[in-house]
Amino acid sequence: MKFTKMHGCGNDYVYVNLFEETITDPEKLAIAVSDRHFGIGSDGLITIGPSDVADFRMRIYNADGSEAEMCGNGIRCVAKYVYDHGLTDQKEISVESGAGIKYLKLTVEDGVVTLVRVDMGEPILTPAEIPVKADGDKVVDEPIEVGGRLWKMTCVSMGNPHAVVFVDDVANFEIEKYGPEFERHPRFPKRTNTEFVQIISRTEASMRVWERGSNETWACGTGTCATVVASILNGLTDDTVLVHLRGGDLTITYDRKTNHVFMTGPATEVFTGEWK
Repeated sequence: MKFTKMHGCGNDYVYVNLFEETITDPEKLAIAVSDRHFGIGSDGLITIGPSDVADFRMRIYNADGSEAEMCGNGIRCVAKYVYDHGLTDQKEISVESGAGIKYLKLTVEDGVVTLVRVDMGEPILTPAEIPVKADGDKVVDEPIEVGGRLWKMTCVSMGNPHAVVFVDDVANFEIEKYGPEFERHPRFPKRTNTEFVQIISRTEASMRVWERGSNETWACGTGTCATVVASILNGLTDDTVLVHLRGGDLTITYDRKTNHVFMTGPATEVFTGEWK
């Protein structure tokens, strides 16, 4: 099986082109290729294939084999792959995902994609649809006890669940201690991704993420979108925010007129190989 290793801000996946390859057990394969000691090493597996409703279809499998609905960094790499590898010559494409169809605009320099802007759609705030167990129509700055401490969280879905928590010092935050506790807290029926966020200014923030099924990753596109939505809901930032992640920066814009969130960031191909 031929594969391509790619990353968006350090959020790395193994990509397989299903126009040319066949996978019989993607869940098992995701676990094998993701292993950083005995496999290729990645946050998971993403397949690129045909779609009946969009230009392409992506499916995302976490490092533990579970399937995710959406990956913002992953979809930017899908866009780079299909253009750079000649599957399309269009600079505006649509991609089917578990969170619906997403629309992407590609910035091309010297024949290769350098930046991708993704219309990530509308944020979901209704607790049952995120899902999170809560009363009321939103979860904004709501108390939750995790790991023996009381926190305040804001919950958003960008096609997958996120709990956003604001902290004073994200660089030294004990994410490996509290991340797993949030992920498997009983208030999250499908587990959750958790973003720990430090606000720098009205237009700038720093974030670390504990991803459901993959532990801490260097970036999370949907999580960055959820972070900016949560920051706006709490009155902490403006509508466009530069977010610093461990693996790089993403620019997120919330368009109040359309209620859509737009993410702009890089995509990088690392290497290609063959898995036997």
